[in-house]
Amino acid sequence: MRKAKIKRSERIEHYLVRIIQQPGADQGHPWPIRLLLAVLKGISLVFRNVVLARLFLYEVGIFRRYPLGCQVISVGNITAGGTGKTPVVEIFARELQKSGRKVAILSRGYRKRELPWYQRLFREKIEPPRVVSDGKHLLLDSEMGGDEPYMLASNLPGVVVLVDKNRVKSGRYAVKRFGCDTLILDDGFQYLKLRHRLEIVLVDKTNPFGNAHMLPRGVLREPIRNLKRADFIFLTKSDGHAGELRARIRELNATAEIIECNHKPRFLQNVYTGEHVPLAWLQGRTVTSLSGIAVPQSFENSLRVMGAKVIYCERYADHHRYSATEILDAVNKASDLHVDALLTTEKDAVRFPRLESTPVPVFYLRVDIELMSGAETFHEAVEHICFRKPSKKGARANE
Repeated sequence: MRKAKIKRSERIEHYLVRIIQQPGADQGHPWPIRLLLAVLKGISLVFRNVVLARLFLYEVGIFRRYPLGCQVISVGNITAGGTGKTPVVEIFARELQKSGRKVAILSRGYRKRELPWYQRLFREKIEPPRVVSDGKHLLLDSEMGGDEPYMLASNLPGVVVLVDKNRVKSGRYAVKRFGCDTLILDDGFQYLKLRHRLEIVLVDKTNPFGNAHMLPRGVLREPIRNLKRADFIFLTKSDGHAGELRARIRELNATAEIIECNHKPRFLQNVYTGEHVPLAWLQGRTVTSLSGIAVPQSFENSLRVMGAKVIYCERYADHHRYSATEILDAVNKASDLHVDALLTTEKDAVRFPRLESTPVPVFYLRVDIELMSGAETFHEAVEHICFRKPSKKGARANE
């Protein structure tokens, strides 16, 4: 029987996230929760107006947008988290690199370790961005660079990965210091200070817009209608049956190309030895899982679909920074249950402290993006999107 363990200090956070994302009316909750949701709804209305005002100021030129004289590709979301953005950024960077581009990924480095506020106050504007990778070497760990930037840098030799809240500054640094001619703005849909050439927006097919409320009452970062700014829309986690969602998006944006894709597991990799194990190994195996991601159920269910018997699930808050004690506890729990392995996500694995040995193997699930419609291969999609080359499907249709 599956058992999910959530650490006591994070139970309230999980509970609030669950009820905030719940669709429908707020009735049926105890009055303190209804009051809280009413307050959050009021804040979300204020947030909506602030977002719209900010967009207007950029549109009319009161807030300046800075061009950098090179190709800037923004990959972002209209919702907060959970769309599977990092694998899409990775494959874009890889394909652009194969096309001869000198690529840099510009990230904010969400939940990286920050300097004390009094040091940041005077140093942020003059210090260069943090260099997670110079294209040749990994220079920072996940704690200093952030989970996603470190993961991208680990998987993309030859690609520069920079972290800074001011991505105009980090973009200039990438061009001048490393000679980059193509910048990928990670999570850039709302970052308007840097002028984008292409706007790629990801929409999670399984939960496109949450409960349609803005943050903090829902998960929307800006109104749904702002999808009209997108040049290309990727429907992630698609099962190939997205006709209704496609129609809704087409009402909001009549010109953007829509590409459907899903996240396809490729193999298991040992967190500590680097050993690769085929997915077929999971068939009939008894395992436990550990994760600190936005949607842990998706990861846990994918293990079951691949044939694993998941008997115990341990969940932490998204981006949780693991201690050695927590990992040892999870590994020892797996050993006590006599399972075949402890499984985690790649995003979690980069936050694991080093251990000399473990009583059971600890694997992470390596996931890539697989296209389902809109292009035959990702290389074709990148060529079409970034270099405006016609797709083979389009070419055949015009013959």
